[in-house]
Amino acid sequence: MDFKGRLYERLERYAKVDTQSDDRSQTFPSTKKQLTLLKMLSAELKAIGAKKVKLDKYGYVTAEIPATVKGKKPVIGFLAHVDTAPDASGTGVKPQLHKAWKGGDIVISRRHGVILNVKNCPELASCRGEDIVTASGDTLLGADDKAGIAIIMTAAEHLLKHPEIPHGVLKIGFTPDEEVGQGVKYFNVKAFGADCAYTFDGDVEGAVEEETFNADAVKIVVHGKSVHPGTAKGAMANAARIAADIVTAWPVSMVPETTTARQGFIMFSDITAGVEKAEVEGIAREHDLKKLKAMERRLEAIVAAARRKYPLAKIELSFREQYRNMKGMIAKRPEVMRRLLAAVRKAGVKPHIKPVRGGTDGSRLSFMGLPTPNVFTGGYNYHGRYEWVSLDGMNKSAEVLLNLAREWAE
Repeated sequence: MDFKGRLYERLERYAKVDTQSDDRSQTFPSTKKQLTLLKMLSAELKAIGAKKVKLDKYGYVTAEIPATVKGKKPVIGFLAHVDTAPDASGTGVKPQLHKAWKGGDIVISRRHGVILNVKNCPELASCRGEDIVTASGDTLLGADDKAGIAIIMTAAEHLLKHPEIPHGVLKIGFTPDEEVGQGVKYFNVKAFGADCAYTFDGDVEGAVEEETFNADAVKIVVHGKSVHPGTAKGAMANAARIAADIVTAWPVSMVPETTTARQGFIMFSDITAGVEKAEVEGIAREHDLKKLKAMERRLEAIVAAARRKYPLAKIELSFREQYRNMKGMIAKRPEVMRRLLAAVRKAGVKPHIKPVRGGTDGSRLSFMGLPTPNVFTGGYNYHGRYEWVSLDGMNKSAEVLLNLAREWAE
């Protein structure tokens, strides 16, 4: 089946809506602009004939595709998130379609020097001959996860137009704030009514994921002591300098830039600093929970050493749980992955199971009683100007969704 035209039309339309979330916000959703796309999706679901369409007070959009087979079948959910990452601008996104890429450079922006090729992104090599979508070099693209939304909406439209396709009751869910770790904070799993689900929030074609990082937020606050620099000896505690000392004491071998596969890291992402006060925020990530805690103890030791070194300062360190590795929860329902792998193979794609160096809404949903592995959407380089997605990969992902619907109807 060739859905590429509809997939691109939807991706282009959704990408132009700024839905960037805000990890400093105290509201839910964290930004009101996410509701613009959520309201659009609610209206579109009604227009294509979906049932029980609802936009609730938290911004969650849910809907149902009625069964086309008789008898009791498992209810299956398909989910994606609307927000884009705070890491890069999502304002004024201008998608570009690079048709039938033949290899060589993909010039995203000559003005900004943003050029994509297999040297700076080896994952692109498998997409020769495919239609590649990028942004314009001024923003991220937002395929994470508007590609997933386009895939679900296009497959849902096809299922509703073709009742001859056998499937049980299917549920659809669109969530805000996944990128800031709060995506399903208020999601009502019981009301959603699915027995298992799949997030369409992955990367290159064929990749399926049943395992995520264990994730904690990290915060260091340094309360210093301000004294005139001319009389500062033995009296000043420069919070900015102390914070910098702590950050640089963390091993270079345990940061994102030097780790891969199952290696964990701590990343310090935001620093605000002055003489009297400094705040450092970051994230801790590890697939193995014991190793995560060991990394955190290592940071605690660094902070303890700083307290001894700078007795005039008060230094606080805290960790906040964000999500946990979903693999243990999914392993309790082996048929969830078994049917996913079968659906990928039936789409003519070789499945590749890999751990996510990140998280998905599926992480928390799995611990909430809804086992939810993750499915590829065909893109890579998310969260920045070099982001890209293959329409051919999106097309295969839509086929996988249709195959999942059939698989669970057996």
